[in-house]
Amino acid sequence: MKRIFSIQHSMALVMLFLLISACTSKQTEQPKDIKIAFLSDVHLQNLYGKLSDNDFKGVLNPGNGRYVLGRTMEAQLHSTRLFNENYFAFLAALDDVVRRGVKYVVLPGDFSDDGQPLNVRGMQEILHDYESKYGLQFVVITGNHDPVRPFATDAGKTDYLGADGKNQVLMSKSGMYTPKDPKENPVVITNDIHKMGYAGIMSEMGDFGFFPKPGDVYWETPFSTYNYDDYSFEKAKQEAQMKIRQYPIPPTNSLLPDVSYLEEPVQGLWLLAIDGNVYLPKEKAAADGADPENYEGASIGYNQVLTHKMHLLDWVKKVCREAEKRGKTLIAFSHYPMVEFYDDASPGIRQLLGDQSMELHRVPAEEVARTFAEAGIKLHFGGHMHINDTGIRTYDDGKFLVNVQVPSLAAYIPAYKLLTIHNSSLIEIETIQLDSVPRFKELFPLYEREYACLDSLKSPSIWNREILSTANYHDYTAWHLKELVRLRFLKADWPTDLRKFIVGSTGREMLDYLVQNSRGAETETETETDFNAGDWTGQDLIYDLYRLRSADKLAFPDIGKERLGQYQRFFALVEQATPNTEAAERVEQLRGIGRILDHFMQGAPADHFYINLNSSDSILVAVD
Repeated sequence: MKRIFSIQHSMALVMLFLLISACTSKQTEQPKDIKIAFLSDVHLQNLYGKLSDNDFKGVLNPGNGRYVLGRTMEAQLHSTRLFNENYFAFLAALDDVVRRGVKYVVLPGDFSDDGQPLNVRGMQEILHDYESKYGLQFVVITGNHDPVRPFATDAGKTDYLGADGKNQVLMSKSGMYTPKDPKENPVVITNDIHKMGYAGIMSEMGDFGFFPKPGDVYWETPFSTYNYDDYSFEKAKQEAQMKIRQYPIPPTNSLLPDVSYLEEPVQGLWLLAIDGNVYLPKEKAAADGADPENYEGASIGYNQVLTHKMHLLDWVKKVCREAEKRGKTLIAFSHYPMVEFYDDASPGIRQLLGDQSMELHRVPAEEVARTFAEAGIKLHFGGHMHINDTGIRTYDDGKFLVNVQVPSLAAYIPAYKLLTIHNSSLIEIETIQLDSVPRFKELFPLYEREYACLDSLKSPSIWNREILSTANYHDYTAWHLKELVRLRFLKADWPTDLRKFIVGSTGREMLDYLVQNSRGAETETETETDFNAGDWTGQDLIYDLYRLRSADKLAFPDIGKERLGQYQRFFALVEQATPNTEAAERVEQLRGIGRILDHFMQGAPADHFYINLNSSDSILVAVD
């Protein structure tokens, strides 16, 4: 991309970039050297919380003698996120933020497991603790897991860690679960496991940006009637009431909450928190708009915002105009991505694997990026996908949008984004990896019991016990992804015939297949130096594809330079091959895999880079 430049070991160019940016800044009071940490998709499980209405304490951990309210390893390894160890990762990330002298911490949604009172209370307690001890200021927006529906709904989980290594069922109401075996642990009934709606979430999390604070320079919502010049805390407080912050959703025009807001915590810095949750009404919502079951879950994001939440777009346009007029540095964030997040590999993924693979339904349409760039958004931070990525869209009129995908602390690679505002033009973004997390093995004795129980039952979905031998949190999340690929992604994403061919082959065997079924391919002798028999398998290839999908170039060290080079050489041969009729479809599938791999390897910088907000000619400078 012509507007992306790479700096290799030359900070002089960065300083020049900084100087040029400073010269183009507005000569008004501007935020300088402000650091903001973005911690997305924390999915907090309150491991050591207490139920408010039941004496059940959880399961006793023989490793430390404490009771734990955690989920099973089997559940974790079938999910796109960890449920338990991310608790320790979140604390480690906050401790790292404190060490770096960061004051502002943004949580772009999915801060809870599923909006349960138990887990949201745990988040609130942690945030208040770090506020009081270290002076951190938290700025939060909702994701599709908090809340799961616009209004509270009964719920539960069947996969908590229980006595004797067996599952423990927790439900918010009696009669929701019927035991399948008389040997199961007794069901625990507690309201603390129901899924809260907006009212409950705001009651617990309102202190963290959702409502104005006396110390704010400015604060507003899409429904505010005041403006910057006549602002007062009392006005903001009055108009922040949830009964005011509602919009009619088509086609039923049922009134649903919208907790978007704009906060100016310090002079010159505008943090735009966009509530991208869209809960499409079912037919029955027209008759009963207060029933949570009459709405679909929110997971699609901005594709539905453009059709069902147009009031947000009008508000964003107004905010951007005001930010430009008043010389404010505007940083937007929400739970959902605004730009395609697969390094433009989505069409190839769709062609190879189908519309339902790799969560393609969550990819924002190109119209989303164009619409918000035209509205005036230049820099946006999103979560939701648990991946590390930078998406850039530029337009002929000079407008552009940089979307930074914040990784999850609960998945591979565990990391957060650190933004430094050097001046109104120059933004530095770093990806801070959490390779080491204290206490991450704290629940391992319970997993040992669980494994023994599954082994005794000869469970067909038993997980690989080797995950308990990992030395650090980085490797632990890599194992989580490896098992997730084996237990879920291979079957969910890959067509059966292609999956069997890839998984059942080594790289050497796939190369032999190519040679035997092609005219003009490299000879066996010429390719022998590039591939050693059994060096990598098709399953290794797929796992590495998912590692690149999740972590971008941060996965390079884990995969290794030699392995990446072998992949590139192999797929170069695939592209050159002229297959016979019988092998044509298979070779084309291999080409599809290679092109997706290439997209993942060649995407925009997603580790450490600078953004110039005042130039469409040199938007992004990467530091290699």
